Amino acid sequence: MVLVAVFGVALLVAALLSGLAARTVLSTSFLFLLGGALVSDGFLGLIHITPDSEIVSVTADLALFAVLFTDGQHVSFAKLRTNWRNPARALGLGMPLAFAFMALVTRYLVGLDWTTSFLVGAVLAPTDPVFASAIVGRKEVPAKLRELLNVESGVNDGLALPVVLLLIAAAGPTATGHTGEASLGRIALELALGLAFGVLIPLVAGGLVRFRLLGAEPKLQPLLPLATGIILYGLCHLTHANPYLAAFSAGAVLAAVSPEAKEAFEPLGEALAELAKFAALLVFGALLTPALFGDLSWQGYAAVVLAIVLIRPASLLISLVGTRLERREKLTAAWFGPKGFASVVYGLLVLQSGIPQAEQAYTLIAVCIAFSIVAHSSTDVPIARVFDVEDLVGIPDDDDQVDGAPEALGQERKTTV
Repeated sequence: MVLVAVFGVALLVAALLSGLAARTVLSTSFLFLLGGALVSDGFLGLIHITPDSEIVSVTADLALFAVLFTDGQHVSFAKLRTNWRNPARALGLGMPLAFAFMALVTRYLVGLDWTTSFLVGAVLAPTDPVFASAIVGRKEVPAKLRELLNVESGVNDGLALPVVLLLIAAAGPTATGHTGEASLGRIALELALGLAFGVLIPLVAGGLVRFRLLGAEPKLQPLLPLATGIILYGLCHLTHANPYLAAFSAGAVLAAVSPEAKEAFEPLGEALAELAKFAALLVFGALLTPALFGDLSWQGYAAVVLAIVLIRPASLLISLVGTRLERREKLTAAWFGPKGFASVVYGLLVLQSGIPQAEQAYTLIAVCIAFSIVAHSSTDVPIARVFDVEDLVGIPDDDDQVDGAPEALGQERKTTV
């Protein structure tokens, strides 16, 4: 109950400060992270949470699933058919480069063995849709840039998971006891099931609505997509299908086959995703004790800084060479490579795996996530205003043709601050 009370207080404070945060670099995400740290064993000692506590993995898993499900609904297949090259470059070249560069830095700077270094690179390679949505949800940002970040952050979690699991199996004896060969077949099956469930369940739900005797009254229409998401989440965990790939694909399919259901669900879905995100931030913050930060060497801190300010930006800029994106769009996409709940979930898998250097790897991963959350959630407002300059002087950009007239500055929507 203490955790519930703390969450309620943090939610009230965040709501009261959200207007200020929408105009400044103040971050409500940082407030929850800080709140969790203050009430943990490292400071006030009001709640006792450890990395192996079930609440950590559950809240991170739920938050990631909820955000992927709602973000998938923002994907337009029509736009993606004409603008697929940029996301494909980011996923096919940018992500592997970030993975490799982070592995090299971890090996030569931090001193972990090669397998564990590549494992850290795989955990930190995917960007997080929770914090990328701070830019994706702003209408003043060009549509092609929002599409790039949304698709990249939505898909790369599912792509990274097989690599993480295979490297855990290769790093040494694990709690699972699977061989590399068995893991490869199991991972392929999980990905295939996740994609299949993500496509089929929304199609079935959409088909049922069209039966003459069935249908929801207006006030209950938002519950149809919610029910679809709940069924999908439960089914994925019962069958061990990949829930993240399923969530993102289900959201995209739902928006394509039932636009009216997507529109009805959007306010509820955004609110639920925000609540799940805030809860996970609070719990993750409770893990950020002084002892955790003290366990990381100066070489580890150097690796964290390089991961955020050099490795991700350089990797994506290389992948976007020759594209038609403007310079500022490339720089924005390169900067918004936040590490978040996907990396939390995968980092916990590393910690619980029993491999020889699991604790050192997890400490590096956790500190990198904490620094990334603070850095990226505090810079979305200034960066979005760079794109709003053209609207202020009355010069339309390409995004106006896609999304309609820009919103008034006083009505800007800020999904994640």
